Amino acid sequence: MRFSVGLTGGIGSGKSTVADLFAARGAAIIDTDLIAHQLTAPGGAAMTAIRAQFGADFVQPNGAMDRARMRELVFADPAAKGRLEAILHPLIRSETEAAAQAAGGAYLVFVVPLLVESGSWKQRVNRVLVVDCPEETQVQRVRQRNALAEDQVRAIMASQASRANRLAAADDVVVNDSDLSNLEAQVDRLHALYASLAQTSVPKAS
Repeated sequence: MRFSVGLTGGIGSGKSTVADLFAARGAAIIDTDLIAHQLTAPGGAAMTAIRAQFGADFVQPNGAMDRARMRELVFADPAAKGRLEAILHPLIRSETEAAAQAAGGAYLVFVVPLLVESGSWKQRVNRVLVVDCPEETQVQRVRQRNALAEDQVRAIMASQASRANRLAAADDVVVNDSDLSNLEAQVDRLHALYASLAQTSVPKAS
């Protein structure tokens, strides 16, 4: 596989914003969360297995997975979380690899919300980039975006790797303090680094 960056961060950190900035500079973006949404959309490749495993109550009338109901279930039931992951993870991996093979761009950026938690992604990319911000900023952003109560947001954050663990796994860090000009300057610096490394790197084994 070509030179690649694994971009991660906690919920509300601004991963999509940072990914968009890299895309504007010529990187190829492969968003695993978007792939997961496609797999669980109406007619998505995971839906037959999800219906069989969890029942029609977890499928919306349009044929998509009922994400709100599934979120409640997997938060309350670790075994159900494992069953869902057993369906989704192999499909996400194969779709991700296919997208990487087809991608252009100066280098690859994989957007992986649970990169640190996954255990395997760190070995699959050349560098790990963490988007960081204060936890209070995460809470505020997610509440505004998703209309969730604060305790719901903090429960999601608690289920993810801690801020300290993410930073410990990082090769590079972007601080997203809502100052766009500062964010762009950080991305410019990293884009120059990654483009240079992509010219000289040995391909990563997939």
